[in-house]
Amino acid sequence: MYLPDEIPNAQVLITVKTYPLPSDRYDELVCTAGFLPDGKWIRLYPIPFRSLPYDNQYSKYHWVTLDLIRNKKDFRPESYRPKDPDKIQVGSKIDTGKNRDWSERKKYVLNEVFHSMNEIIQLAKGEERKSLATLKPLKVLDLVIEEQKERDWKPKWKEQLRQYNLFDLDEQGQGKIRKVIPKLPYKYSYVFTSEGDKTPRKLMIEDWELGALYWNCFRRYGSETKANKLVKEKYFDEFTSKDLYLFLGTTLQYQLVSSSPFLVVGVFFPPKPKNDEPKNVKQSDFKSEGVQQQTLFDF
Repeated sequence: MYLPDEIPNAQVLITVKTYPLPSDRYDELVCTAGFLPDGKWIRLYPIPFRSLPYDNQYSKYHWVTLDLIRNKKDFRPESYRPKDPDKIQVGSKIDTGKNRDWSERKKYVLNEVFHSMNEIIQLAKGEERKSLATLKPLKVLDLVIEEQKERDWKPKWKEQLRQYNLFDLDEQGQGKIRKVIPKLPYKYSYVFTSEGDKTPRKLMIEDWELGALYWNCFRRYGSETKANKLVKEKYFDEFTSKDLYLFLGTTLQYQLVSSSPFLVVGVFFPPKPKNDEPKNVKQSDFKSEGVQQQTLFDF
């Protein structure tokens, strides 16, 4: 057994938050994942993140404590649901500090690193049913940006979101209107190779921070082209100049039926070791644009 059916007072280091999606039961859901203190992956779902009390909201690399129960509707061994999302306790955050020291994060994140997508897929299809993994790609070749066929949520989902989103309570307990979260008008995918690959692979990215980055840039400049340019500078130009790892996750619906069931659900990008730094790497002018990557949406 990967983990027991119940984990009281589980401590989880949050490393993955996917872009929110509409839900039939909740207003919107975020798939959250991270690491236990022993370095094992765990998935927390469902969590209606924006509906959580203000003090229970967390960002990446926060430690959270909560009671967990295995999600019996989900065969993936890492999948657990919170007993009570409102009782999530947010603890300390592992920052990199002024010296950009990633060593504390690496202790938990890099316990098990794969170099081959074929190996990860075999584990996902086999008895282990592995559905979360850290991959060190051989080479990231491109960040592909494609316009969505449908740029807005389905009418059914929009109406449902409106019904849920009439009012929220802020940290003072006062009612406030919360806007419906917009659908990203573009899809973003990494093209990369891993060990043993004869041809490049293409995996879609479902990272909360990428979506937040796009919307913040779009609001600042009023241009989709400019926003996508800055996303590519961050997620391709800058990240590929670092020691980039990909956090991969499956969807329940497609893990057993798709030949390539994984998505990129997050990225880990510590600086390259000094003896491994390439010369004349083009640095992103992202900072010069005055835009900072955000961890939370400002809706």
